[in-house]
Amino acid sequence: MFRNLGLATLVVILSAGVLMMSGCESKSQTGALIGAGAGAGIGQAAGGDTESTLIGAGIGGAAGYLLGKHQEDKQEDEDERDQTYRNIQSDTVTVWVTNSNGSKTPVTLEKENNGYVGPKGEFYETMPSEADLRKVYGF
Repeated sequence: MFRNLGLATLVVILSAGVLMMSGCESKSQTGALIGAGAGAGIGQAAGGDTESTLIGAGIGGAAGYLLGKHQEDKQEDEDERDQTYRNIQSDTVTVWVTNSNGSKTPVTLEKENNGYVGPKGEFYETMPSEADLRKVYGF
């Protein structure tokens, strides 16, 4: 049992070292890496064989990815809410255009006279819909 605990500790330490040396681009990637390392350590400690270590790494990686993705989504929601608040305080309106791949593109319109001016200088007499803006700024 002690041998398994020592090996599990070593796996976790090595995983943490890899995490510090390699930069992850997103919270979901970071979560997956941390989860895989922790899951591998727990799997090794629980089962004491390679199969248990790999199963633990897989489950931990998946759980870590999901937790990281949840944090990313939460941050995006907060960013959109903050942008909306800033828009209320100024003469701009930001419309989030949903693209064909599910990503979102912010399009900031300036209130001017009796309409709105887009980033490319186009004028809208009324507030354009997301569908109208997707034609110009979406993909």
